[in-house]
Amino acid sequence: QVQLVESGGGLVQAGASLRLSCAASGRTFSNYDMGWFRQAPGKERVFVAAITWNGGSTGYADSVKGRFTIARDNARNTVYLQMNSLKFEDTAVYYCAAGPRGSRWILSEYEYWGQGTQVTVSS
Repeated sequence: QVQLVESGGGLVQAGASLRLSCAASGRTFSNYDMGWFRQAPGKERVFVAAITWNGGSTGYADSVKGRFTIARDNARNTVYLQMNSLKFEDTAVYYCAAGPRGSRWILSEYEYWGQGTQVTVSS
Protein backbone atom coordinates (compact mmCIF):
# COMPACT_ATOMS: atom_id res chain seq x y z
CA GLN A 1 0.00 0.00 0.00
CA VAL A 2 0.99 3.58 -0.69
CA GLN A 3 -0.68 6.42 1.14
CA LEU A 4 -0.77 9.79 -0.60
CA VAL A 5 -1.64 13.14 0.91
CA GLU A 6 -1.94 16.25 -1.26
CA SER A 7 -1.59 19.81 -0.04
CA GLY A 8 -1.13 23.30 -1.40
CA GLY A 9 -4.46 23.95 -3.04
CA GLY A 10 -6.38 27.16 -2.58
CA LEU A 11 -8.17 30.11 -4.11
CA VAL A 12 -6.12 32.34 -6.38
CA GLN A 13 -6.69 34.89 -9.10
CA ALA A 14 -6.04 34.18 -12.74
CA GLY A 15 -2.38 34.57 -13.57
CA ALA A 16 -1.18 33.52 -10.14
CA SER A 17 0.89 30.49 -9.19
CA LEU A 18 0.45 27.59 -6.81
CA ARG A 19 2.59 24.65 -5.88
CA LEU A 20 0.92 21.40 -4.97
CA SER A 21 2.70 18.78 -2.92
CA CYS A 22 1.94 15.11 -2.49
CA ALA A 23 3.58 13.25 0.36
CA ALA A 24 3.83 9.49 0.09
CA SER A 25 4.23 6.83 2.73
CA GLY A 26 4.16 3.08 2.77
CA ARG A 27 5.95 1.19 0.05
CA THR A 28 9.13 2.44 -1.60
CA PHE A 29 8.25 5.70 -3.28
CA SER A 30 10.98 5.44 -5.88
CA ASN A 31 9.44 2.26 -7.27
CA TYR A 32 6.49 4.20 -8.65
CA ASP A 33 5.72 6.54 -11.46
CA MET A 34 3.72 9.47 -10.15
CA GLY A 35 0.96 11.42 -11.79
CA TRP A 36 -1.27 14.39 -11.20
CA PHE A 37 -4.85 14.32 -12.39
CA ARG A 38 -7.72 16.75 -11.98
CA GLN A 39 -11.47 16.65 -11.93
CA ALA A 40 -13.66 19.66 -12.53
CA PRO A 41 -17.30 19.71 -11.36
CA GLY A 42 -19.45 17.51 -13.56
CA LYS A 43 -16.50 16.29 -15.59
CA GLU A 44 -14.34 13.20 -15.72
CA ARG A 45 -10.99 12.96 -14.01
CA VAL A 46 -8.24 13.72 -16.53
CA PHE A 47 -4.51 13.52 -16.81
CA VAL A 48 -2.42 16.60 -15.99
CA ALA A 49 1.20 15.51 -15.62
CA ALA A 50 3.34 12.49 -14.87
CA ILE A 51 6.91 11.73 -13.92
CA THR A 52 8.81 8.48 -14.06
CA TRP A 53 10.09 6.69 -10.99
CA ASN A 54 13.55 8.25 -11.25
CA GLY A 55 12.45 11.66 -12.50
CA GLY A 56 14.10 11.01 -15.83
CA SER A 57 11.04 11.71 -17.94
CA THR A 58 7.95 13.85 -17.63
CA GLY A 59 4.77 14.31 -19.61
CA TYR A 60 2.01 16.88 -19.67
CA ALA A 61 -1.47 17.39 -20.96
CA ASP A 62 -1.55 19.88 -23.81
CA SER A 63 -3.73 22.20 -21.74
CA VAL A 64 -0.99 22.72 -19.14
CA LYS A 65 2.18 22.33 -21.18
CA GLY A 66 4.50 25.28 -20.65
CA ARG A 67 2.65 26.41 -17.51
CA PHE A 68 2.87 23.42 -15.14
CA THR A 69 5.96 21.54 -14.01
CA ILE A 70 6.03 18.20 -12.23
CA ALA A 71 8.98 17.21 -10.09
CA ARG A 72 9.79 14.68 -7.43
CA ASP A 73 12.15 14.31 -4.52
CA ASN A 74 12.63 10.64 -3.79
CA ALA A 75 14.59 11.42 -0.63
CA ARG A 76 11.53 13.23 0.73
CA ASN A 77 8.95 10.85 -0.78
CA THR A 78 7.23 13.82 -2.33
CA VAL A 79 5.99 14.83 -5.75
CA TYR A 80 5.22 18.43 -6.68
CA LEU A 81 3.18 20.25 -9.25
CA GLN A 82 4.23 23.83 -9.88
CA MET A 83 1.38 25.66 -11.55
CA ASN A 84 2.05 29.03 -13.13
CA SER A 85 -0.16 31.40 -15.11
CA LEU A 86 -3.25 29.79 -13.72
CA LYS A 87 -6.46 30.11 -15.69
CA PHE A 88 -10.08 29.89 -14.67
CA GLU A 89 -10.34 26.57 -16.51
CA ASP A 90 -7.67 25.08 -14.22
CA THR A 91 -10.23 25.07 -11.43
CA ALA A 92 -10.63 21.49 -10.24
CA VAL A 93 -9.83 19.02 -7.52
CA TYR A 94 -6.26 17.86 -8.08
CA TYR A 95 -5.27 14.31 -7.25
CA CYS A 96 -1.87 12.70 -7.11
CA ALA A 97 -1.51 9.05 -7.91
CA ALA A 98 1.11 6.32 -7.84
CA GLY A 99 1.41 3.61 -10.42
CA PRO A 100 3.83 1.00 -11.68
CA ARG A 101 6.64 2.02 -13.99
CA GLY A 102 5.23 2.83 -17.39
CA SER A 103 1.92 4.23 -16.15
CA ARG A 104 2.50 7.48 -18.06
CA TRP A 105 -0.78 9.34 -18.74
CA ILE A 106 -3.03 6.29 -18.40
CA LEU A 107 -5.40 6.88 -15.50
CA SER A 108 -6.41 3.23 -15.18
CA GLU A 109 -2.78 2.21 -14.61
CA TYR A 110 -2.52 4.15 -11.37
CA GLU A 111 -3.08 2.07 -8.28
CA TYR A 112 -3.00 4.50 -5.39
CA TRP A 113 -4.73 7.86 -5.08
CA GLY A 114 -4.75 10.74 -2.67
CA GLN A 115 -7.87 12.42 -1.38
CA GLY A 116 -7.44 15.47 -3.59
CA THR A 117 -6.87 19.17 -3.03
CA GLN A 118 -9.11 21.92 -4.37
CA VAL A 119 -7.69 24.55 -6.69
CA THR A 120 -9.99 27.44 -7.51
CA VAL A 121 -8.95 30.15 -9.95
CA SER A 122 -11.05 33.28 -10.07
CA SER A 123 -11.25 35.15 -13.34
